Amino acid sequence: MRVRAVDVARFGALMSAMWVVVAVHGADSSAGRAKTEVCTTCHGTDGHSPNPLIPSLAGQPPLYIYYQLLQFREHRRINELMSPFAAKLTDTDMKDIAAYYSEQKALGPSPTTDQAGSESGQAVVARNHCDSCHTSTFAGQNQIPRLAGLPYDYLVKQLRGFKSGERSDIDGTMSEAAQPLSDQDITDVSRFLAGLR
Repeated sequence: MRVRAVDVARFGALMSAMWVVVAVHGADSSAGRAKTEVCTTCHGTDGHSPNPLIPSLAGQPPLYIYYQLLQFREHRRINELMSPFAAKLTDTDMKDIAAYYSEQKALGPSPTTDQAGSESGQAVVARNHCDSCHTSTFAGQNQIPRLAGLPYDYLVKQLRGFKSGERSDIDGTMSEAAQPLSDQDITDVSRFLAGLR
């Protein structure tokens, strides 16, 4: 049996995730609230972003938030605003921030206007089995993000980034999943996901 490098990476990410799941559940969300004061400038009050290019963090799984902060801190994911902020965070800071944001209630769906695009997006989701990781309600789980109700512009940018290789992910799953998507698929699926509760 031949073991691919991506399988080894996924196994390593899974083992790491199992350790962090235990640690994140012991985090202090009230301490996390104080640590997110600087975050409100971009991610909004209680993680409800007013900017269509910046994600709302409210209601995201804590493990997902923790891993994104870790990637920014370790320079595996680069962003001119997030990378310098994350560079100063300890593991405890990241766990507390993740706990706080995960306890906040996500707002309703982003407004969508193209019903045909949403229906096409639903077909793309079914064809690519997106719900097998992101769950049937697209609420996310473990290290996998909630997609339901995220801003359309943000979703398009991230999917294009995964396809081009500009955006990395922990185990390569999303980079691989985005490869067969056409640009029309990306805009349609983003419209569908943005309209979900």
